[in-house]
Amino acid sequence: MPRRLPEKTKHAERKPRRFGSSRRFNPGKPLFQTAPVKENQELEVVIDDIGSRGDGVARIQGYLIFVPNSRVGERVKVRILSVSGKFAVAERVA
Repeated sequence: MPRRLPEKTKHAERKPRRFGSSRRFNPGKPLFQTAPVKENQELEVVIDDIGSRGDGVARIQGYLIFVPNSRVGERVKVRILSVSGKFAVAERVA
């Protein structure tokens, strides 16, 4: 037979669980990051890293921009070709 709670604690307010949804969901913060770049926008970026496919990776406000045919440390002028939720793809401008 299950143990019954005493009358004092039966209707007591429970604390949220340690890993509950209250920590994961923050209504003041947007669920998805908005892209700080737009298609056909021209920018000058510095290549920080190399991606898994060999493309250069630049970051603007934590947003990834992949630039083909570039090396780490280069300062490149690029035009944004496509924008998705987590990253953008750009091409070099002469």
